[in-house]
Amino acid sequence: MKKTIILLIFIVILLTTGYYSKQRYYEPKQRIKNARNEVKWLINNNKIKDADLIFQTSLSKQSIAIQKASKSIYSHCGLIFKDSNDFYVYEAVQPVKRTPLDKWIAKGKDGHYVIKRLKDSNHILNDEITLKIKKNCQQFMGKNYDITFEWSDEKIYCSELIWKAYQRACGIEIGQLQKLKAFDLTDETVKAKMKERYGNNIPMNEIVISPAAIFESKLLIIVKSN
Repeated sequence: MKKTIILLIFIVILLTTGYYSKQRYYEPKQRIKNARNEVKWLINNNKIKDADLIFQTSLSKQSIAIQKASKSIYSHCGLIFKDSNDFYVYEAVQPVKRTPLDKWIAKGKDGHYVIKRLKDSNHILNDEITLKIKKNCQQFMGKNYDITFEWSDEKIYCSELIWKAYQRACGIEIGQLQKLKAFDLTDETVKAKMKERYGNNIPMNEIVISPAAIFESKLLIIVKSN
């Protein structure tokens, strides 16, 4: 009888823990509430400014393939700017757009994110250059997401948006450009996604910049990681 009671208590604890974990990480209302609190904390503690970079693990269908190919948990990224009194993330999705920062954080896996900033940004990113970076983002607004990761301006993907915005505004290249063949394309998930996107004609020599390459750039420092 005693063992049965203990077992029942244990089951109740597991169920309760699971429920609150679900509430915290998976329920849409709770996710956005958590994200809003995060943004308030960032603002109140001066942990956010224009042209900051933000990373997350996307919940999109291609995310796992990107993670496996690039050996990184980070599969999506964007640039933060303040418009009026609110912060937004300029991101290349379908289509390229700006998303309120709290909603952007909420849509990532477990609400996890990392904010990074250019080293010595106070000396490099003056108002003129910061505005140029923002305008470079804005010129891509409304364009289609580039599902084949081509190095052109006709379509754009998330890390490409960041790389081109900085490079064209101030000549700073954040992250090392690679050819598609440099990634790990051996995983079955990656193979399936490549087959879906390219068929039998995979452009192995296509120039690519991955979220991982941007994240790992030595030009950046971590500002906040939750």
